[in-house]
Amino acid sequence: MTQRCAYAWLAAVIVLATPTAAKAQQQNPSRNSQAELLQNYPNPFNPATTIPFRLSEELFRDGRRPVVSLRIYNVLAQLVAIPALQGSGQPLNTLQLECPSPQNGFCDFSAYWDGIVQGTQHEAPSGVYVYQLTVNGQRQSRRMIVMK
Repeated sequence: MTQRCAYAWLAAVIVLATPTAAKAQQQNPSRNSQAELLQNYPNPFNPATTIPFRLSEELFRDGRRPVVSLRIYNVLAQLVAIPALQGSGQPLNTLQLECPSPQNGFCDFSAYWDGIVQGTQHEAPSGVYVYQLTVNGQRQSRRMIVMK
C-alpha cells in the first residue's frame, strides 16, 4: 500500500512540474482560438465544482455541431468522472453541442461535477485531478484540487 501511495505522489509531482498544453495555451491564447478551457471554480473544492469552457462561434457555422467531451482523471491517469453539461444534465461524453446565443464570437458553456467517482457512490478523495476537454479531436487540459 505504501508503494502505491509513493507512486501516486510521484505522479502528482510529475503532473504539477510538467508544462501542459493548457499552460502553453495560457501563454499564447491565439494558438487555439476555437476552444478555451477555463479554470474550474471553486478550486480547491469540496464536494462539487463547475468547469467553464468557451467554443468559438466558427465551430457552429453552417449548422455544424462540434463533438465535445470532458473527462476527469486522477494522477494515475484513471478516468474518475464525466461531468454533466449544465442546463441539460447530459454527460459530456461525445456530445454534439448547439450554440443558442453567441456573445463576442464565443458560446459559453459550463459543466458540473458533483465530486462522485463514476460507477460508485463515493466522493473523490483529496488530491490533484486533471480535467480534459476534447473538441472535434483537439484536447486541452487543466488541473484542479479536491480538498477534504
